[in-house]
Amino acid sequence: MPAFQTSPGMRDILAPESARWRRFTDVFAEVAELAGYGFVIPPMMEDLGVFTRLGEATEIVTKEMYDFVDKGDRHVALRPEQTAGVCRAYVEHRPITPWKTWYSGPNFRYEKPQRGRYRQFDQVGIEVLGSDDAHLDVEVIALGWEFYRRLGLQRVELLLNSLGEPGDRARYIDALRSHFESADLTAQSRATLAKNPLRVLDSKRSEDESAIEAAPTIDQYWSDAAAEHFATVRAGLEALAIPYTIDLKLVRGLDYYRRTTFEFAGLTLDSAQNALGGGGRYDGLVEALGGPPTPGIGFALGVDRTLIACDDEGVFGAPDTDVDVFVVDTVGGGEAVVLTHELRAAGISVDRSFDGRSMKAQMKGANRSGAAYAVIVGSDELAADEVAIRPLRSGGDQVSVARSELVPDLQSRLEEGNR
Repeated sequence: MPAFQTSPGMRDILAPESARWRRFTDVFAEVAELAGYGFVIPPMMEDLGVFTRLGEATEIVTKEMYDFVDKGDRHVALRPEQTAGVCRAYVEHRPITPWKTWYSGPNFRYEKPQRGRYRQFDQVGIEVLGSDDAHLDVEVIALGWEFYRRLGLQRVELLLNSLGEPGDRARYIDALRSHFESADLTAQSRATLAKNPLRVLDSKRSEDESAIEAAPTIDQYWSDAAAEHFATVRAGLEALAIPYTIDLKLVRGLDYYRRTTFEFAGLTLDSAQNALGGGGRYDGLVEALGGPPTPGIGFALGVDRTLIACDDEGVFGAPDTDVDVFVVDTVGGGEAVVLTHELRAAGISVDRSFDGRSMKAQMKGANRSGAAYAVIVGSDELAADEVAIRPLRSGGDQVSVARSELVPDLQSRLEEGNR
């Protein structure tokens, strides 16, 4: 066993799976940037206060963060999510609103590792700050839906709710507290109730099911403005033919959420852990970080669970990472230096062997590489200023071409093979 291994909840992601992760982000970037969202890269470490501003009863704070005092005696934390960091960046830099941005990268939470959930986990997401328009809610949700469509996923359900205005939410929380205080709850949910009654609705424990089923629903407390906003969101989704399911128990435990809240559920996953991502409209976080009153909306999508859903549906597999060409050099290796450089400059992916291996060993490497062609240069080819091209996949005949014609010849062959 190696002396050093990854820490619990961490793991290495090697090729070709790592290539799928990169392509995942590329697809998300294309969807977001077509809608005018710019890329933001917040730091992975922030002042602890950026996250404790979320409230001690919130999910992010109560789940143990990786926090420590650095060498400058500053109490900092590895980010457990990115919304707070994006809002801190807005307060610090004050970009023109509406500020439409997207992000990707790792987050860190010290919790029990399980399938699809690690202590270091990646998310992609978007945030928009500075607009309260319900049509923006529609755009944000539609971008998430389009991203899943681009991946090829079909068994994804959009769950939709509204938490109403801050006053509506406060009245609802009071009603939930009164209901659950007289209900038969598990000890865990009793502890949750003391901190945040909304989070009791998230319990997956069967003992809490009847109490949750009988709980009041948020729609009984919507103001006229909240109901109108939600109706506009629903009408927009219907106009785009995006199906949704109203889930009045869908809440966000963070204190700054209001109005629209939504979740994307993977129907192939276990119901207790099937959230692929979610988000909603929030208010108050920018102010808590020292900024002016600023509405916002966004979502975060988990890479791990989404890729599990892709595997379940047999879509968006690991991409082909094979090279186009493998250079076999039996005259010392110097010719391979020049040939690989020229081919890569022409946009042709190419690899080679090192350490002066034999012709037989180099050809084994060529076959393992998955290359379509081997380019061979030996003493005869070097004397004639030629190279040999041997098909590795099609089984055709080896041919010799002039050294000066190698690049256009290979480009033509590869283009023909891709038709």
